[in-house]
Amino acid sequence: MTTPYDLIVIGSGPGGYVAAIRASQLGMKTAIVERESLGGICLNWGCIPTKALLRSAEVLHLAKHAKSFGLKIENPSFDLEAVVKRSRGVASQLSNGVKFLMKKNKIDVIEGTARLEKGAPAPKVIVKGKDGKDTPYTAKHVMLATGARARDIPQAGLVADGKLIWTYREAMTPDVMPKRLLVVGSGAIGIEFASFYNELGADVTVVEVMDRILPVEDAEISALAEKDFKKQGLNILTGAKVENVKAGKAVVTADITTKDGKKETKEFDRAILAVGIVGNVENLGLEALGVKIDKTHVIVDGFGKTGVPGLYAIGDLTGPPWLAHKASHEGVTCVEGIAGKGHAEPFDASNIPGCTYAHPQVASVGLTEAAAKAKGHDIKVGRFPFIGNGKAIAMGAEQGLVKTIFDKKTGELLGAHMIGAEVTELIQGYVIARQGELTEQDLMHTVFAHPTISETMHEAVLDAEGRALHI
Repeated sequence: MTTPYDLIVIGSGPGGYVAAIRASQLGMKTAIVERESLGGICLNWGCIPTKALLRSAEVLHLAKHAKSFGLKIENPSFDLEAVVKRSRGVASQLSNGVKFLMKKNKIDVIEGTARLEKGAPAPKVIVKGKDGKDTPYTAKHVMLATGARARDIPQAGLVADGKLIWTYREAMTPDVMPKRLLVVGSGAIGIEFASFYNELGADVTVVEVMDRILPVEDAEISALAEKDFKKQGLNILTGAKVENVKAGKAVVTADITTKDGKKETKEFDRAILAVGIVGNVENLGLEALGVKIDKTHVIVDGFGKTGVPGLYAIGDLTGPPWLAHKASHEGVTCVEGIAGKGHAEPFDASNIPGCTYAHPQVASVGLTEAAAKAKGHDIKVGRFPFIGNGKAIAMGAEQGLVKTIFDKKTGELLGAHMIGAEVTELIQGYVIARQGELTEQDLMHTVFAHPTISETMHEAVLDAEGRALHI
């Protein structure tokens, strides 16, 4: 039996590795178990490499429109292999960065696949190494941060084969540039890949079963996004279903039923599944321990406790929102609670920003207009378009909108929703405002630098009071 640890973390994604670092900072002897690459899905196959791909697409977009900036770039094109190579290089660099952080913080990295067995004061961790041998480890506390994976829908034929029907992994490392691409699902992952491949010249069809794309976003923002994407050439079908998906030798066929009931069989070179994710709960021994699981997600309280002594869970494994920054924050909150250094308040998901890094970008925090009304709030709404902002016009990025939602009685910022250039960076201002419980009056009296796109945020607040200055 190896020397007991204070904490063993299973999974090294943004939730797991951040939790391990915080535990080490608090003086806990810590180990982390990883079966693939340090950094998990986010750094290796998700958040970071997709942004590298999208950056290449963004640069290509600017090159195509160089004339509008007074520049001459003749026939801009791309090298798909080089684009992918750059993305993989970025992922590798960051994974190596996590390896450095583990060493710096004296965290033991255990390579292999973990499962749990009953033990005290926490479940025993059994790690099967690359040599196939099992090694037991013990700790005072064990944290599950095993994340999630893309969901299949077998009854519709939506099962990835890694060749013609892709998950995000294959979509990030394409062997060919598809001429006709089907994207099933229009959440952040689906829309980001649709935006990337569309910019590179693919004929992209997005099918969404809900009545609008980006269904978790505010309806007004979703409508603007759909209008912009269609203008760029995306074929978007909402309220539609995909069935009988079959991968042949060279093409994928799918039956698509539109919202008006029309059914058509179409052919595509590739299909991307982006219809949600499922938690990685299998083969961990959770059932034998009595861990409660609901629809592939581990049930926890506001501090990551599973109800099994000494066992905690964080991140995508515990359900939506499935976001890296949510996982990191949960990891820190959980570890500080274990160490007795945490806050009395449980983890609050209402202040987590959501971002979609397509072209245009979409970002939000808090309640949508519909959700605010459904909760019984008497609201006032402010809006400000990018066309009224000098910096946006100078950048050639005048298509965009900032929307704010306030409670009329208290002045509380209930939600903020944005579409346009760099809004994934701008949204943090509203996140801080919500976290700090700033009111409408506080935001109205805040000075925003000029010229910046962030001035649209100020104007959207002013507009809620009918005081917008530049529109």
